[in-house]
Amino acid sequence: MTFSAASPKANFSVNLNAGFVLDFPSASCADMSTTPVNVAPYLQSEKRIARLTLVLGALAAILVAWFSGPSWGAGIFVGAILAWFNFRWLRQGVDALTTAAAVQANRRSPRVPIVTYFKALFRYGLIALAVYVIFKYLNVPILSMIFGLCALGAATMAVSVYEIMHPQE
Repeated sequence: MTFSAASPKANFSVNLNAGFVLDFPSASCADMSTTPVNVAPYLQSEKRIARLTLVLGALAAILVAWFSGPSWGAGIFVGAILAWFNFRWLRQGVDALTTAAAVQANRRSPRVPIVTYFKALFRYGLIALAVYVIFKYLNVPILSMIFGLCALGAATMAVSVYEIMHPQE
């Protein structure tokens, strides 16, 4: 593989061993288009993912509680709720980074507020703490909570398939 970029304005090319060459135009933030983007479809997708995370988690919790016992069902549901909180906090973090980048678009070295990094680390720490406390004091199986956390991935895949099958124009 070879990588090359002659100047900041040059195209970035990648030469793969099989003989394929991929060219990526290089542009700074200042060179990028400022055409407004319709974000409504993306916001709708985020809402679908958030709702479907809780719906899939609740349905899975009911089924698992029926077949494996209430503690496993509770773990699935708690995991799904934690996944939902994680998604909401991730969205807030991405919104903060996007806002900081937009405000500082013309700066040579944009700065991200330190609070944004703290929130990202705090999010994972809080989820880990919640899982530990629920596991330790409520005797909910930890594996069931981990499976419940997968509700976000399942919801994201379901919404992606839905949007492929029903493209918006």
